[in-house]
Amino acid sequence: MSAARDEIEQPDPTGRVSGTERMTAFSDGVFAIVITLLVIDLRVPEYHEGELLTGLLHEGASYLAFVVSFVYIGVLWLNHHALLRLIRRTTLALSWINLGVLFGAVIIPFPTAVLASAFTRGDIDDQRAAVALYALSAALMSAPWLVFFGYLHRHPALLEHRVSPGYVRAQRLRPVTGLVLYGLGGLLGWFVNPLLGLIAVIVMIAYHAVTSRGLPRWLTRH
Repeated sequence: MSAARDEIEQPDPTGRVSGTERMTAFSDGVFAIVITLLVIDLRVPEYHEGELLTGLLHEGASYLAFVVSFVYIGVLWLNHHALLRLIRRTTLALSWINLGVLFGAVIIPFPTAVLASAFTRGDIDDQRAAVALYALSAALMSAPWLVFFGYLHRHPALLEHRVSPGYVRAQRLRPVTGLVLYGLGGLLGWFVNPLLGLIAVIVMIAYHAVTSRGLPRWLTRH
């Protein structure tokens, strides 16, 4: 048993696999920077004497966009943390896929700023475009997560011993749901009402928060 354990614990001399420590540390650093960047677009409003409260209320959409995106990035970090807990080794290919996940996260401050600007100073058409952009960004973010789960299902040797390939395969439902429903939220915001589209996006963020540790195991049994 000791020999078998040593075989698992020793680094791969070919360099094809490695530990997940650097991937985890780098990813945590990226999420920390992104969630901090969100606050840059919050600024003291211009106001005349005695009208500070009015100015703050006028910037209410900016504050709401900040809160939504702060929670969203936090939920993404929780999901990513739970994802990396499924694996004990990584490969170059999986590291590239992880960069795709991080790319989806780092673009969030831009649609957040657009959303805040549209709801603060824009008209209904600007708001439609902003909500559609935000929802599209969120939908595209789901794609690398789907690839990540697919790669792990095809390479079960990277998984922790307690994790079955069947469980990983079932988790692909979550990014698929994100692709579809975020996309529908964008369409709803564009063709029906931007506020309804934004609500749909918030509902999806809540869904990913509730399932941040993965779908319940009783739903993934075959």
